[in-house]
Amino acid sequence: MANSLWDTRAISYTGCAAQVFLIVFLFSAEYSLLTIMSYDRYVAICKPLHYGSLLGSRACAQMAAAAWGSGLLNALLLTGNTFSLPLCQGNAVDQFFCEIPQILKLSCSHSYSRDLRVLTFSSFLFLGCFVFIVLSYVHIFKTVLRMSSEQGQHKAFSTCLPHLAVVSLFISTAMFSYLKPPSISSTYLHLVVAVLYSVVPPALNPFIYSMRNKELKGSFRQMILRMFLNNDKFSLFFRK
Repeated sequence: MANSLWDTRAISYTGCAAQVFLIVFLFSAEYSLLTIMSYDRYVAICKPLHYGSLLGSRACAQMAAAAWGSGLLNALLLTGNTFSLPLCQGNAVDQFFCEIPQILKLSCSHSYSRDLRVLTFSSFLFLGCFVFIVLSYVHIFKTVLRMSSEQGQHKAFSTCLPHLAVVSLFISTAMFSYLKPPSISSTYLHLVVAVLYSVVPPALNPFIYSMRNKELKGSFRQMILRMFLNNDKFSLFFRK
């Protein structure tokens, strides 16, 4: 936003490091919180009688602290290690923000291996959360399919679908961005995928989660209905 307002594409070395730290910190914390939310859905659907004891205020505070703490640790390790590498390929980052894969492309080839250890830690953190989310939803779907009441199944699915939609969008775009083969690499594709995983999920979060609110659903339907009615009037006006 600042680059657009001031018509500049430059960023200081310190500013770039701060940007990487904040992006990794918030990305990791959000991913950890999404993992915790999958556990919340699991307990609510599979163990509803134990919800109060398993997810009390103290347990929620501890899990939130663990999510932010793991995000902070991951951000410190990745940022510190990335910016300790010497740059031999110039200073032009091929992205609209300071992204670690693009910065690593500018590093010296003999120093690149130093970053693999920290990336391995981040990969284990990512994989561990991913496995936890998948296992939670496997148990959830098994429980829902065993329900005899159709209304209960609908309620359970409506509880899970917003979270599942955000997780799927978040994980699929991030994995494609960081794990895609070099053969399908292009500047335009980098930009599109970066927008998808860094801008779209946070922007859609309030909308997806609030769609369970009946008042908001009613307002949204009325807005769509008015749009269609206005379009019909507009087309009738031109026919006359």
